[in-house]
Amino acid sequence: MSTHIPDDPGPGDECLLLVHIRQVVGQVRYRICTDCAQGVITAVVIDERFRSTGLGTRALSHLRSRHPGLTWRSTLSKRITRDLLRRMRILTATSATPCRHVHQTLSVPARPTLADG
Repeated sequence: MSTHIPDDPGPGDECLLLVHIRQVVGQVRYRICTDCAQGVITAVVIDERFRSTGLGTRALSHLRSRHPGLTWRSTLSKRITRDLLRRMRILTATSATPCRHVHQTLSVPARPTLADG
């Protein structure tokens, strides 16, 4: 099973689901390019009741451990996600597509990813 989001119009979105007691309580959407060793976080959504629990920090740490050696950036600019990304030392990207390789890199299926909260 792939973490690529089916029917998504964007090129190669991947999704990390955040699960707590068999219930999805959030997700992190991202794109990666192994050729350029870059990852771009395009969305972080966490149920309000879990926002101050450290779940976002654990999710981004999980992404880093699942994709070691990548430089992470983000296209997000809302205050709540901007603060999380600053704490995690993730820089702001100018575009959702990390590079020209993104279409080729994400054509290979990846394993599904779950993070328990």
